[in-house]
Amino acid sequence: MMNFKTILQNLVLFFLCIVKMNAQEVLTIENAVKIALENNFEIKIASNNLNINKTNVSSGNAGMLPKVAATAVDSKNTLNSTQTKQDGTVSKLNNAKNNNFNYGVGLDWTVFDGFKMFAKLDQLKELQKLGESQLKLTIITKISNVNSTYFDLVQQQQQLMALDTTIVISKQRLAFAQNRFSIGKASKLEVLNAQVDLNTDLVTILRQNELYANTKVALNQILARDPKIDFKVVDMISVDEKLLLPELIALAEKQNPELESHIINKRISELQLKQIKANRYPTLDLLTGYNFAQTQSSLGFVAQSCAYGLNYGFNASLNIFNGFSQNRNEKIAKIQIENSKLAIEQQNQVLNSQLTAAYQTYLTNIQLIEIEEKNIENAKQNLDITLDKFHIGTITTLEFRTAQLNYINAKVRYTSAQFQAKLSEIALKELAGNFSI
Repeated sequence: MMNFKTILQNLVLFFLCIVKMNAQEVLTIENAVKIALENNFEIKIASNNLNINKTNVSSGNAGMLPKVAATAVDSKNTLNSTQTKQDGTVSKLNNAKNNNFNYGVGLDWTVFDGFKMFAKLDQLKELQKLGESQLKLTIITKISNVNSTYFDLVQQQQQLMALDTTIVISKQRLAFAQNRFSIGKASKLEVLNAQVDLNTDLVTILRQNELYANTKVALNQILARDPKIDFKVVDMISVDEKLLLPELIALAEKQNPELESHIINKRISELQLKQIKANRYPTLDLLTGYNFAQTQSSLGFVAQSCAYGLNYGFNASLNIFNGFSQNRNEKIAKIQIENSKLAIEQQNQVLNSQLTAAYQTYLTNIQLIEIEEKNIENAKQNLDITLDKFHIGTITTLEFRTAQLNYINAKVRYTSAQFQAKLSEIALKELAGNFSI
């Protein structure tokens, strides 16, 4: 009968086995995207830039609020002074001390500048929108990279499973050839060919494992986490086969972040022209303040003086001529607006071309999935029949190897077709700005 200590040891070993089996994380595409949005450095930088733009949107930054400044000046000096009066009397004093002390508070408020301050505030708001658009572009680009790398791993994982299958078959073939050779029904050549083919398959799976491991490192880098973290991906590629080109074009016109940025830049250029035109109007500043001044002198008619009180007034200015700079600046601003319009038209054309080409590739890849799926079925049936014939010795090893390679190549082409179709779907959604964030 087992004692309590033995039972406890068995339980510990059992739980350790469970922990080891579950140590490898199964990473879903949803979790991968979530991790990327939380950790990725480029997204954090774009988010910080947006916060800077938000902070800049204020009435004070646009010049609408008054400026208040406090000043204090205390000046002391010691001089050897000589004064000659009108009647010829001369007064001399060595080490004469003079003290001047002033302090006050002044307010300067620009109440009219040709509406430049209002255009400036609107421009700051547009710059915030531009920051939001750039953050959106960074996020969508990163989600696209995560999806592409993740489903590349899914494809590689499926290919590894197919290669595992062919390793099993190659080992069976080698064992069968060795048995036939041992009873004198096959030559040594058949055994050697089977061994060479098995070694070839082992080299292929070794290279595939290397690529799989390196792609894991690449995905961990995109997720901004430790590259040594091990994980598995979900063994399935699901392709959205219901995408329609007119809907994608309509979405791109509304929410493609690059097009959105060009539209915002046009608005910023228009507001820049407003600010330049504001220089044709007069500028009016209100001035007021309270000042205190005290002076002490060891030599002179006044030994001490003190003054304090309120001052106020205004300052008005109008630019009459500045060497035609005003006209030149306005012309340049108008050209920049025209360039912004051309950039919008160019981006629209590029988007339509990219969407049309990507959609055609998408349709082709959808059709390839159907064809390759049928090829797998045919190749599997052919391999099963060939394997049976090989066991009874009615076909050559070359025919068997051909059937084996046809099957593995069909599986690889099928997973590749799924991956390429997924890449087309990802590209279309990225262009349309239609990724779920």
